[in-house]
Amino acid sequence: MANMNPKKNPMPEQEPLVRNKNFQEVALGYSAEAAIDEAKRCLQCKHKPCVSGCPVNVRIPEFIAKVAEGEFEEAYRIITSTNSLPAICGRVCPQETQCEAKCVRGIKGEPVGIGRLERFVADYHNLCDHNQHKELAKPPESNGHKVAIIGSGPAGLTCAGDLARQGYEVTIFEAFHKPGGVLVYGIPEFRLPKSVVAREIKRLEYFGVKIVTNAVIGRSLSIDELFEEGYEAVFIGSGAGLPQFLNIPGENLLGVYSANEYLTRINLMKAYLPEYDTPIKSCRKVAVVGGGNVAMDAARCAKRMGAEEVYIVYRRSMNELPARAEEVHHAMEEEIIFKLLSNPVAILGNDEGKVVGLECVQMELGECDESGRCRPIEIKGSNFVIDVDTVIIAIGTSPNPLISSTTEGLEATKWGCIVADDKMATSREGVFAGGDAVTGAATVILAAGAGKTAASSIVEYIESKNKE
Repeated sequence: MANMNPKKNPMPEQEPLVRNKNFQEVALGYSAEAAIDEAKRCLQCKHKPCVSGCPVNVRIPEFIAKVAEGEFEEAYRIITSTNSLPAICGRVCPQETQCEAKCVRGIKGEPVGIGRLERFVADYHNLCDHNQHKELAKPPESNGHKVAIIGSGPAGLTCAGDLARQGYEVTIFEAFHKPGGVLVYGIPEFRLPKSVVAREIKRLEYFGVKIVTNAVIGRSLSIDELFEEGYEAVFIGSGAGLPQFLNIPGENLLGVYSANEYLTRINLMKAYLPEYDTPIKSCRKVAVVGGGNVAMDAARCAKRMGAEEVYIVYRRSMNELPARAEEVHHAMEEEIIFKLLSNPVAILGNDEGKVVGLECVQMELGECDESGRCRPIEIKGSNFVIDVDTVIIAIGTSPNPLISSTTEGLEATKWGCIVADDKMATSREGVFAGGDAVTGAATVILAAGAGKTAASSIVEYIESKNKE
């Protein structure tokens, strides 16, 4: 797991025992002075290794050079030439394993805070007057070609932005009542304020992108019907919203949630705000099963919703924990309890069918496989019970099979992932797919990278069709 030591120029944050009781953003952002100081640490390497670590190829040294000069709007122009979602990516990308992992400064010390600088530049730009904002995002003249995008998460938004800049008439079809996909239903307000997501989406609308909500493709419209309506290509970026479960006794008890449902109730349906009537259980002690970013989000939300004790139950050790180092560090500061090398075997209930405990077994790590992850092995007779009234399952999600099951000729794996090649082309002509719908649950920036690749492929496909 990545180093959790404090950064050289740390970003100001809310105090841990204050923020674990509210949903306001944890990190408060750089000041202009702090951003310039951090930018000046960049060595402006000739071969730009940091760029190779970015799935959307942000021109990192170039934008940082402009920050160092105090030219923040020019820095923004450089970032958005390749990345449609800088305020989002600056907050939630795992930079420590991507661009910052390639930073030469990191060989003997602390890498440049690339993500923090990207966030600063985007936030600075978003303080601009809206009329100026519109002028900066003036849509190009239409080229007359229509593209449909399914899903308004990071893959769909990125694909839409890249196509709209080139004059394509883009319509996004979103199943929920609000656009943003996992950015609004999955990631909590304290990590990614929904106002930030709304601003990034509004900027795409200034470019001419149309968004249709409450549109369930595969039900209200089929992919074939989209082609009949004149769309020349379709991109599927519908994500992976189907939760996985443990298949252990007690998963049907009252007080068991998938992380997907729990986070959607809180994030999209605002259960944490008293003026909303979204039903959610009042919890005293909570166990979150899993070790990824979603598990950290669920645990930190539960603490903020008033739980006295919140446990992360994970079957491997801290070294194998897949969540971002920063999220683990923040969770520990917020008094989340880590029960490592522990694997659930049953959820216990009372006569009323309500959760009263989580039975686990202790694990030890065995031989490591080719990926370097050691296999957890059960220690016989080591069963123990954690006293909880709520269990949240956060062990992963898979794509909803609705689109693949209703689209003839669209190949999918047995796990429901749509099959796409390295250009994001599927088995159906004119249909492209990327992000979690293809890979299963992954990161925002990898989904954005897939959307970017798909946009390029769609342009190539439409241009070649019109030459025939």
